[in-house]
Amino acid sequence: MSSIKIYNSDDFPTYLPKLNALYDDLFKDGKGFRSKLVNRLGAEIHLDTRVIDLLAQTVEFIHNASLLHDDLIDHSVLRRGKPAAWSKYTPEYAVLAGDYLLARVMVNLSGHGNVRLIQRTAKAISDLLEGEWIQDSLVKDFKITLRDLDRVHDLKTGSLFKWCLSAPFIAKERYDEKLLGRLEDCGTTLGLLFQRSDDLLDFDIRNDEGKAVLGDLKSGYLNSFSVWVLRELPESVFQKAIRSQSLGEFKSVVGEAHFGARATAFDDENQKLIDLYFHRLGEVRDGLQANELGVIEVLKQLPKPLYWRKRD
Repeated sequence: MSSIKIYNSDDFPTYLPKLNALYDDLFKDGKGFRSKLVNRLGAEIHLDTRVIDLLAQTVEFIHNASLLHDDLIDHSVLRRGKPAAWSKYTPEYAVLAGDYLLARVMVNLSGHGNVRLIQRTAKAISDLLEGEWIQDSLVKDFKITLRDLDRVHDLKTGSLFKWCLSAPFIAKERYDEKLLGRLEDCGTTLGLLFQRSDDLLDFDIRNDEGKAVLGDLKSGYLNSFSVWVLRELPESVFQKAIRSQSLGEFKSVVGEAHFGARATAFDDENQKLIDLYFHRLGEVRDGLQANELGVIEVLKQLPKPLYWRKRD
């Protein structure tokens, strides 16, 4: 996927060595899930490979620009097991690098010349940033609901999933608004599944990636799973739980049995989302042309690894 870094010869000039080093550090060991998804969908609708490369670069640049900025905002010192860019290269360089990636997105998309694609990409970036603003306002807000968090997750996480599913069709100038809307509905659901699964990692559930535990709660942020566990508990228990400094302490406060039961119920609730996703895939199928039906096979494979963090 070398095309992700260099789509245009001006993307990473050699006379900016620190930018090149920062980029290579950031992208090394990344899964590239979103760019791989765009590649597969683009191939299924017979999109020109050069355009697929542009889309793959676009989504990875946006995603990683958001990580550069998020790590700085959250003061996260590690990213993918390595020092975060702001801690290694200074906060100023992390901001500049994130801004640079977003600028290159617009330069390269403008060169492609599809105004609808540019507009849709700008909307995705705007949604992502709006979600970040709202999420920041929810820190220390212990009255938030799952619905509040779903709104944030749709903006922050769902925005790029929606873009991945719709952008290949827009790039091909398939402007079927009903089809694009259905694809974006699927992207919304994928975003929620991904984020809710990520929130489980914070409580060391299916945490095969070895992510830090209880980071959200220690930062004063109730994520979707903590809201799910804590709702309807007595106020005294709630107040003790949100001050927990370890997972063992949190489970002790809320009760091991309650924690386990709520985890099972959370999985059951999200299985309903997966079922909804497959229902929506049926609607997507209705809008596809005969030579595009391979898209369904690609999309069918997404919910399980995104939520359950495992593959067949």
